[in-house]
Amino acid sequence: MIWSRSPGRTSVPTLARGERELARAVAEDGTVLVGTRDAFHLVPANDGEARRIPWEQVEAAEWEADTSTFRLSEVGEWGQDRPEHSFVLEDARLLLEMVHERVTASIVLQRDLQVAGGGVRVIARRAPHGDGALAWVYEYDAGVDPEDPVVRAAAAAALHRAKEEVGDL
Repeated sequence: MIWSRSPGRTSVPTLARGERELARAVAEDGTVLVGTRDAFHLVPANDGEARRIPWEQVEAAEWEADTSTFRLSEVGEWGQDRPEHSFVLEDARLLLEMVHERVTASIVLQRDLQVAGGGVRVIARRAPHGDGALAWVYEYDAGVDPEDPVVRAAAAAALHRAKEEVGDL
């Protein structure tokens, strides 16, 4: 049978009803990484808790070819450590392509503005299936103080213009 599951293949307990696996990779430490249309799933090999990270909550993903290291960071709160995950992968081409496509699909709008100390991005994100409210986030360059009243005013004005642009007022 062509579509049979391989013996010992790890199931993904965090898959939502109707969600199906599109790409998979197994990290050097045994963690199973799975991508679906709606989320990125981590299934630790050591019986740790499986995680489901919706694509609109993935801030960035990167690949270091020299070390075969895949890093994924989650959207975080200003002033708090951003959750980051790092894995050494043997063959991750399909997973990497799918991660790039899904994260990109979750971005509805991004506007950049320059402020004292660097830049701020106003970003609207939505689940790839598109049936949720827009999530609006600010992303500040290192050196930009989000508590600075001038920065706050500029960011708020940019957010208002962006919301007008997509009809989300």
